[in-house]
Amino acid sequence: MPKRIVLITGVTRGLGRAMVDEFVRLGHTVLGCGRSRKEIEQLRRRLRPPHDFYVVDVASDDDVKSWASLLLSAHGPPDLLLNNAGIINKNAPLWEVPAREFAEVIDVNLKGTANVIRHFAPEMVKRKRGVIVNFSSGWGRSTDPEVAPYCASKWGIEGLTLALAQELPSGMAAVSLNPGVINTAMLQSCFGKSASGYMSAEEWAKTAVPFLLKLGPSDNGKQLELGDH
Repeated sequence: MPKRIVLITGVTRGLGRAMVDEFVRLGHTVLGCGRSRKEIEQLRRRLRPPHDFYVVDVASDDDVKSWASLLLSAHGPPDLLLNNAGIINKNAPLWEVPAREFAEVIDVNLKGTANVIRHFAPEMVKRKRGVIVNFSSGWGRSTDPEVAPYCASKWGIEGLTLALAQELPSGMAAVSLNPGVINTAMLQSCFGKSASGYMSAEEWAKTAVPFLLKLGPSDNGKQLELGDH
């Protein structure tokens, strides 16, 4: 398989961190960002160039614009763009979720995805090549109580992705991906100790990364679940 330039948001923990290690193991170049300076510095020490990691808050359009300028100059457009960064609200009925917490979920999960697309997609479109994967959730296609802000953000991802897929030129693809239920800090915040009954992020990545590498133009507009392809 040709070596790819893979851009991943939210690389400091969970699925993002696990995907970094698996893509690197398979010989691909990984570019990533996260909000934890400590974790980003550890990644930079452990994974040398051409891999490249920066402290970026995807909710900040200015942060993403600066980051994109650096990466596009140094590496060119990515072959695979994975909008993975995401947060979830503390379990609570919608009317008990503070406005600031609701806004942060929307800002990171939905507006953050749009910010990354805004600054990386134009160069991908010029080249008419590349796959954009927006990470959704089972809660982007169904709902449960006490996670309404997260559901709203992920249902938004589904609509955003379907519209984006209609805008891309032939040769590209945008898909939404429900990664399944994985034992991460996010799941633990919702499920508590029962989260330990699900597979780890590292186990998930062993299947997920080959799946992601196979995506191409024929997948444009698909609402995927891991194992669909």
